[in-house]
Amino acid sequence: MMNDVGPVLSYVDLVRASERRLLRLGVMLAGNEHTAEDLVQTVLARAHRKWERISGLDRPEAYLRTMVVNEFLSWRRLLKNNEVLLAEPIERPAHDDLGLRQAQRDATWQLLARLPRKQRAVLVLRYYEDLPDAEIAEVLGVAAATVRSNAARALATLREHLTAEEANGHA
Repeated sequence: MMNDVGPVLSYVDLVRASERRLLRLGVMLAGNEHTAEDLVQTVLARAHRKWERISGLDRPEAYLRTMVVNEFLSWRRLLKNNEVLLAEPIERPAHDDLGLRQAQRDATWQLLARLPRKQRAVLVLRYYEDLPDAEIAEVLGVAAATVRSNAARALATLREHLTAEEANGHA
């Protein structure tokens, strides 16, 4: 099948091509592999029902990424108690100190858990997905200035917590 841009992927082909990346994005957003799997499964089920429309888009993978972020932002049950379960690393370099790496990951998740979901989504899309502000704005349905202000507030909050922890000798 072809659209104006080229061949249209089948639903199965798109899932195969993007599932791992969507799962990694889900883990970065939710901080938990099992919740990320639920998040992505929900999105893929919804995408299957809308496949006729999605398959005709220029960038269906980007649309799925947007769906994952929006689903994360809308889930009321996520992080309801500010609990963050740490996911197993997707890839483990053999030369790293795994204890130090786990401690750093724990500290990172604890810091990210303190951020509102939209600020966390902005940081994940900016630093993990490496998206420019304009594309983040498109994913979140906000202005680029809103993305920049959310990022600035999130980074200020993280700096504040890091400074407080260093002052208390916990860093």
